[in-house]
Order: sequence, then structure tokens, then C-alpha cells
Amino acid sequence: MACSSLFSPNSLPNFTTRPSRLQISYQPNNLAFSSPQYDTAKKKVFPLASVASIPYQPINVDYLEEEFSGHGVTFEDIDGSCVAKMGLENGSTATLMLPSGLITSYKAHMWHGGTVELLHTIVSEGKDGTPAIQGGLSSAFSCGSDGEVWSPCNWTLHDISGNPQEFIQVELISSDTVDMVEIRCIVTLNEASVSSELVVSNFRSSSLQLAGSIISHLTVSTPEANYAVGLEGSDFFNMSPVSSNFVIIPPENSEQNNFIWSPMRFLSALGARNEKVADAAHSSFSESDEEMQGEENDSYKQLKEKMSRIYTSAPTNFTIIDRGRRNSVVAGRNGFDELYLFSPGSSHEFYSKYSYVCVGASAMLKPIMLRPGDVWRGGQQLHNPNL
Repeated sequence: MACSSLFSPNSLPNFTTRPSRLQISYQPNNLAFSSPQYDTAKKKVFPLASVASIPYQPINVDYLEEEFSGHGVTFEDIDGSCVAKMGLENGSTATLMLPSGLITSYKAHMWHGGTVELLHTIVSEGKDGTPAIQGGLSSAFSCGSDGEVWSPCNWTLHDISGNPQEFIQVELISSDTVDMVEIRCIVTLNEASVSSELVVSNFRSSSLQLAGSIISHLTVSTPEANYAVGLEGSDFFNMSPVSSNFVIIPPENSEQNNFIWSPMRFLSALGARNEKVADAAHSSFSESDEEMQGEENDSYKQLKEKMSRIYTSAPTNFTIIDRGRRNSVVAGRNGFDELYLFSPGSSHEFYSKYSYVCVGASAMLKPIMLRPGDVWRGGQQLHNPNL
């Protein structure tokens, strides 16, 4: 199938998110300075969950329905977790899990009038016998400083804005009051896209390193029918798959790789006093690769082979085409220099639990540095050009 302008990365609109209706007020104890961008008017943060080390608090779904009615979001309580369903009048929907922050579904409106699910999610049995959800769209990041590492995994709902006619925006917060780090996650559903943007604020008196990726599992018929368009000429670095609570990794990848890349493990090594430990962590995820580095020479790259790469000079927008499902997705990023691309290969059954391709706006080979008082923004957008 020829590549037409319908699948062109140039069709992607500018990556922007609408500003939140209200600002966040964050004032940890003994804070030595205040940022003018934070409003002094207190906005209640709804206690959907406690800190990660304490069991989640019950979520009052009825209260959320009453507080945020009229924005196109409905809430449902499922086994102690809250499911926030975002829906636009054109038919596009997105489903967000709280307090995990996992986006489990993005159904995009198509040219034929119906909707198509673009995210790949599986449900399996967890270690304690409860259902475990993997896949979808999630953030896997760790913040490190002075040998200490913190990873946001427990999100509270801060605000919802927009309307079903134009856009819906949900704003979440995860913070470490001891180390004075705050991360906001802003999920925006538009008529032709869903985006996830992070805003990281460093309230510490020392610098902070941020490493990780926003990872999207795109559902596909089979990787053999999928193509990445727009990566020609991009430098890449082969590495083992990224590991997190929500990433799906086929068994053979786990067995053949002694080192599964983890942002928390990587930052722990970077913070170690022994520089040799950091060097080992930086290089070990590619020890088994015959070709560690290279340059992409295929403008229409078929994803049938098993691969896991970081592209260090990729364009901000590129396209994934699925000829089996006859649709495409344009992945864009903002604030990130790196692109993560993982395909489990076409050795699995068609439309199986491993029929997906991972794309991610990343900062893994080169962590993002935040000086004291810095605020950093970056995100990823999945754009639907099939209208």
C-alpha cells in the first residue's frame, strides 16, 4: 500500500495542551523560595490515594461525579480503583485509571463514522490473585539526587476542565514532600488526539535528574503488517526493553536479556559513588547486541523483526501504519530528545496479547537535569489522521 498524504507526519497539529483552569499550590515545609507561577489561592486536591507505601484510600465516586459534572467525564468504582471515562461528542473516548494514572483505552473517531481502539491493554492475574492491568499509555520515570531515587506511582486528581464539544483535560499530581519534588500529569483528549504531558517542579536546593519514558502500547494486527514512517537518517542505540509496572514484555525477551532497562535502577547507578557502577548500568543493556549503534536507512521500516531501540535524532513526529487494520497513528513528542521504539516481532499469533508496538517520548540515555527551582515540561501525543 502506497504511503499517501493521509499518513504524513506533517498532518500532525502543533503539540500543545490547553492551560489548566486552576493552578497548583505546593508549599512544602521550610521551602526557601516561592514560585510566582503557583497561585496562592488554595485548590483542593482530592485525596484519591495516599502515599505509595500506604494502601490506597477509598475513592468517593459519587463526590467526584458531583464535583466535576458537565465536563464529559464519568467515574466508576472497580475493586477500589476509580475509572475515569472521558468522552467527546464526536465519539472519541479515553479511559484513565486512578490512582495508577494508567490510560487503558483510546478509541479514536474514524472516517467511516465509527471508532477504533488504538491502545493495547491486557488483564492478567497479579501476584496476590487480583487482576493486573498492563499496556495502555503510562509514564515510567524516576527522579534521582544524591543517591536517592523516587518514582511517581500514586496520582491524585487535581482538576478537570473542558467540555464534550471541544476537549477534555484531566490534571493529576504526584509529589514527594520529603525531597520536595512535584510531578503533574496533564491528560488531554481532543477530537483527533490524546496527549499526556508531564510538568516536573524541583523545589529542592540541589539539582535533580529525571530519567524514563512515556510509553504507549499501540495495538496492531501483527508487527509484520506494521511500518514506521519518517525515521530515515535517525541515529539509534540498541538496548533491552524498558521495564515498569505496566509495560508488556514477551517471555523470550525476559529470558534472553539479563538486564531489563529500568529508570529507577539506572538513576540509582548514576547516583552511586563508584563511577564504574554507573558505567556498567549505562552499557549493560546493550552487551548482547551485535550492533549497538547505527543509523536508520529505511524510510518505510517494517516492524516484523524483534527490536528495542532508542532513536537519538528522530523527528518529533513519525507515523505507525498498520496495513492489517488499515489505520495509522502519528506519534509526536515535546520536550524529549529521544524516541523509544519496541516491537516484540511477528513470531506471535495475530491479534494476540503480544500484537503491539511500543512508542515512547524518552529521556533514558541522557537524563534531564533540573536545577534548584526549575520547572520542566515534556509530553507525548497520539494523533489520529484517519478522519
